Amino acid sequence: MEIEKRRRLHVISTGQQSREELVKISRTIHPYIDMLHIRERSWTGAELIEAVVELTAVGVPLRKLCINDRADIACMKHVRGVQLGHHSAPVGLVKKAFPSLKIGSSVHSMQEALLAYEQGADFLLYGNVYDTTSKPGKKGKGIVNLEEIVLNIPLPVIAIGGITPGRVDDIVRTGAKGIAVLSGIFLSEDPLEAARAYYKATHKEVKQLGETI
Repeated sequence: MEIEKRRRLHVISTGQQSREELVKISRTIHPYIDMLHIRERSWTGAELIEAVVELTAVGVPLRKLCINDRADIACMKHVRGVQLGHHSAPVGLVKKAFPSLKIGSSVHSMQEALLAYEQGADFLLYGNVYDTTSKPGKKGKGIVNLEEIVLNIPLPVIAIGGITPGRVDDIVRTGAKGIAVLSGIFLSEDPLEAARAYYKATHKEVKQLGETI
């Protein structure tokens, strides 16, 4: 088999930090990540726009930015993508209105994954794979279910939920194209060292084929 390029590391803001903290941490970790998702449900549109301005001012490339839910702001600020969830506008409608954006869809089942694929999503965020403190009481879906999604849906799948650097190899073996991390980096005592650890784990060469995003 050929050797594929490294897997992707997506990092998602936690909603528990100020814009100043988010920008400060992002400034140090962005060389080690592939996509930074701004998931701040309590922020206004103006605050999201200001965050993009501040992030780019400290060197975070627009191509590494993804805004949750707000496709209008993502398009206006020329970031790479928008992440949609069950509460968001339908993937197909967003795809038609904002064709320049990479559209990620957060899914939790085969049915949701298939619908996102049929509507034109560019990649899937699937989880939670393991038990995680961010979703207390919600049991992890496990590696077997992740692999089923990967094998049956022809889109890049990013795994999320309770993933530590030590669990990355198991994720990669399913054929998933990467992982997404929230508190494991942003709420770490040393976000830079945490980002480096995840970077090292995800950016290994693996003996599997597949596209990257």
